[in-house]
Amino acid sequence: MKLALFEPDIPQNAGSLIRLGACLGVGVEIIEPCGFLLTDRAFRRAGMDYLDKADFVRHASWDAFRAAQRTRGGRLILLTTKAALPYTDYEFAADDTILVGRESAGAPGEVHAAADVALRIPLLPGLRSLNVAQAAAMVLGEALRQTKGFP
Repeated sequence: MKLALFEPDIPQNAGSLIRLGACLGVGVEIIEPCGFLLTDRAFRRAGMDYLDKADFVRHASWDAFRAAQRTRGGRLILLTTKAALPYTDYEFAADDTILVGRESAGAPGEVHAAADVALRIPLLPGLRSLNVAQAAAMVLGEALRQTKGFP
């Protein structure tokens, strides 16, 4: 199981998700460009001392990420508010990569087109979205539960 962040904007979210990945034994991949420097103090503070324990990979571009993802295999699962299928109705596999979009803009059309499936988190009517780190944690937790992937 992998967690991928498409061009993240907010260093605290990226750091928190790297920490989550380190604690749960899930690799985290950041697809650049980011809206911050990966040496940013806020990023390092959010990841705290977990950065050196994390399976953390940086990809210079979407194309570089796609090449790596195709080589290792597995499905690309996009979390998006635009999806029809709730994540609670999906059967995850241990080699899935869960992808979240940018906090400011979500994922562009080319990312949607590349995904094997798009999933959403059911929300109350009139509410737009969750924080990307919270959304990723919810769905990753369900995926690990289903695949018996918790440490």
